[in-house]
Amino acid sequence: MNKKDVLVVDDDRKIVAFVSSQLKHNGYTTEIAYDGAEAVEKAALIQPGLIILDLSMPIVSGNWALRRLREWYEGPIMILSATNEESEKVAALDAGADDYLTKPFGIQELLARVRTLFRRSSLTDTGLTNESRIEIGHITVDLSAKLVYRDGDEVRLTRTEYELLKTLSVNKNKVLSHSEILKEVWGPEYGGETEYLRTFIKQLRRKLEKDPSRPKQILTQPGIGYRLVGQ
Repeated sequence: MNKKDVLVVDDDRKIVAFVSSQLKHNGYTTEIAYDGAEAVEKAALIQPGLIILDLSMPIVSGNWALRRLREWYEGPIMILSATNEESEKVAALDAGADDYLTKPFGIQELLARVRTLFRRSSLTDTGLTNESRIEIGHITVDLSAKLVYRDGDEVRLTRTEYELLKTLSVNKNKVLSHSEILKEVWGPEYGGETEYLRTFIKQLRRKLEKDPSRPKQILTQPGIGYRLVGQ
């Protein structure tokens, strides 16, 4: 995977040209695609470090591409969309997106989010805890290998799901506020995107809790945040 290569996907060629030129000016290499099918094909070919994906494309949609990409692509995906509805944001995050930026957008905000996603992808777990494996009930987080197990069986998480679980696990039994989690997992530019947390907490519960509708370990502290509990 080329950590500095960004695949920019949008049917609006002016947006593609503008975003691509700005990324190149800031030290990234870029590839482009104009519909969802081409995006999936190019992603498989070049293995980009980041994908910027428009949702509304007339031939093959970004929604279709997002679902297909998340079957195998583990890098970060940032959504571009003209829709600012929370329901669409949640649907995109639930389908595997890591971030969501609404059109029209400022290029400096886009670049800041790109830096954050790349920075998070390159972080190691060094210095977070003296433990290399954290046991929390039936959940095991192997920080050195970046693997997660439930009752001894490996569970596949996206990078964002892993970063969220890691943040909760190294602070096990401690309540973390929405703002604390957002800044730690997504970056210092974030703090109010609570829909991100609701969506990713739901995903973790679905993958890790024995009964996701009645969680025993990934708990909500109403009005404050979340905590991961266990011995």
